Amino acid sequence: MKYIFLILILLATSFSAEAQETQLITKAEVMARVSENNNSLKMAEQEVEAALGDYRQTNAVLLPNIGVSHTGIATTNPLMAFGSKLNQSILTAADFNPDLLNDPRQIEDYATRVEVQQPLLNFDGIFQRKAAKAKYRATQFQSERTQEYIVLELDKAYMQLQLAYKTVEVLEKAKAAALENKRIADNSFKQGYLQKSDVLAVEVRVGEIENQLQYAQSHIKNASDYLSVLMNDTTYAILRPADSLSLRVSDLERPAFSESRADIQAMASASKAYEQMHKADKMSFLPRLNAFGTYELHDDEIFKGASNGYLFGAELKWNILEGSKRFGKAQKSKAEYEKSKLQLEQYTAESQVELNRAIRSLQDAKNNLELTALALEQSKESLRIRTNRFQQGLEKTTDLLMAETQYAQKQLEYYSTIFQHNYALAYVQFLTK
Repeated sequence: MKYIFLILILLATSFSAEAQETQLITKAEVMARVSENNNSLKMAEQEVEAALGDYRQTNAVLLPNIGVSHTGIATTNPLMAFGSKLNQSILTAADFNPDLLNDPRQIEDYATRVEVQQPLLNFDGIFQRKAAKAKYRATQFQSERTQEYIVLELDKAYMQLQLAYKTVEVLEKAKAAALENKRIADNSFKQGYLQKSDVLAVEVRVGEIENQLQYAQSHIKNASDYLSVLMNDTTYAILRPADSLSLRVSDLERPAFSESRADIQAMASASKAYEQMHKADKMSFLPRLNAFGTYELHDDEIFKGASNGYLFGAELKWNILEGSKRFGKAQKSKAEYEKSKLQLEQYTAESQVELNRAIRSLQDAKNNLELTALALEQSKESLRIRTNRFQQGLEKTTDLLMAETQYAQKQLEYYSTIFQHNYALAYVQFLTK
């Protein structure tokens, strides 16, 4: 008795822990946690931030480049020594003595320099900036499409969890019916109305249902794990949907393909980026005009700057020929631009075909739903009749088991068809956003 009591305590603890691990969750809660924690969405956001960083780097085409430096030197080089005195405004007539000019003493010079470079006309840089902006827009659209895809995956995973629980519900009812039939078969066998083979057939059916239940429980855990991955939840608790799987009503009258879809716009923006890069490569053949200026402070003591001066000007620079480098670069960018246009055209055509296929799948699911509903009703009625006859000793055990098996299968087929219909509808909605 002592050991039996301990075993019961352990079993109770085990069931309690299992019950604690199961979490009731609504689709809205899953959506909120996915929106906040999903790694794919976070990666998409970082890709947008990276593209924005690339775009902001192109501000250098418009904004000045400013630098400040402070250097100190000590020299006996004749030219450097004379120049340093000149920069410090301490040159005297005695410094023109040839002996001092040729063999000067060591002189120190500390210089603070502020340098400014301002682009004025950089045509290639302007188009590179436009290309970076187009790439940034492409990543924004791609991030938006990623969010829509994650919502579709979430919807699918949640329905799979609902289907798994529906499967368990059907199999548990089938198991209860099979156990009742086993009880009747055992009584009939004791009274001599059934053979041992009939009782064994019923027992085999009970074992089959228990095995199917085990698989169904595994499906619940698998669906829960995938939802946990979407929510970035490392506890991997067993989840239970707050609502049951039910048929969704289609609100799409005439589903139509739209080129304003986020992924189509992403590819169009990417193609625009390639176009701007090709224009930038062509503009690299033109000269560049840049302004520059410096302001300097000189002294023979650190951080003093008793003497100062400035310099400013402009540079028109034209690299006429760099071998064949620029020609090859322009040729490559043109090919990439033409390729991106073809990819956009191909992707648009494939998307239209995919939508057509999804619409047909939705219609097939609707038709199949009607058939499975009728088959379910027929099998239910057949099972009811055969069960009554079996209880009265007027039906064979094999016929009852066949009717029972068929009814369970039709139930599972019906709920599976509901899942297929709902997912086909969600997929069509995804393709027409």
